Amino acid sequence: MNNIAISSLGHYLPKKILTNAELEKIVDTSDEWITTRTGIKERRIALKDENTSDMAIGAAKEALKNAKLDGSKIELIVVATTTADSCFPSVGNIVQDAIGAHHAAAFDVSAACAGFLYALTTAKQYLLSGMYKNALVIAADKFTNLLDWNDRQTCVLFGDGAGAVILTPTKSKKGIISDYLLSLGKYHQIMYVATEKRKPLDKEKTEFHFPYAVMHGQELFKVAVNSMAEAVEIVVERAGMQMSDIDCVVPHQANDRIITAIAKKLKVPKEKFFINIHKYGNMSAASVAVALYEAVEEKKIQKGSNVVLVTFGAGLVAAANVVKF
Repeated sequence: MNNIAISSLGHYLPKKILTNAELEKIVDTSDEWITTRTGIKERRIALKDENTSDMAIGAAKEALKNAKLDGSKIELIVVATTTADSCFPSVGNIVQDAIGAHHAAAFDVSAACAGFLYALTTAKQYLLSGMYKNALVIAADKFTNLLDWNDRQTCVLFGDGAGAVILTPTKSKKGIISDYLLSLGKYHQIMYVATEKRKPLDKEKTEFHFPYAVMHGQELFKVAVNSMAEAVEIVVERAGMQMSDIDCVVPHQANDRIITAIAKKLKVPKEKFFINIHKYGNMSAASVAVALYEAVEEKKIQKGSNVVLVTFGAGLVAAANVVKF
């Protein structure tokens, strides 16, 4: 049976940068507070008229350009997002039209920050079955639309962006070697989107913003570390490998402390983890996709590298893949 390989990558980042210093003027926080607790220095913010679909299209077009592939040749589009432009049409359908993939099937996958790996694993199965010959997998989120800018526990963490990959069958040994998906629904109230109004934390700010993301950070930290570390161990074992065989780990960019704790739990040098959270914060589903793109661009991942992709998200959900490049 053919393996399914990542044959091309693309990404899209909004031009607007919001620094910690600028956040100090918006909410009761400081650069030191944010940096020491999260590792984040700045994040990208999509403009009001810059939709999730716009970012998804940008990432898709770059992936197609890098593959030297016309959009009309794409047969399947799977978009991971929890911030679609509207309930319908799907972001996938908007992308399909924009790139001219007029004969492709297209749909969205909702798994919060774990969406990219859920979408990647889903698309892989379609290709393994022979139903489609290639797939465009995109992760895109405009998460800042869900932020309460009065709540420093959440508003400092997130940014916007998109990443994309093209999957194709290969007879070589490279490709997505193993997969792992996990749902922990019993923790669904640790992070969720609220729809009720609430009074701003700062009495001088009277604007309500809803729906908005609610997060219980301490509880989430523990589950994130344990679920991601376990996901790595399981997916590496399923690949018939040991941690010493892994050249690079591309984790979800939620919090530098979480990444540090996972490395310690796995007894893996943190130097093996690719980290770009300081530049972008948590871009939800797009985090791993953009980090993977940059790891390849910076040659942290090269031909022959064994790579672990691992993530977790609200739901709660976790996922991991081993990919040989």
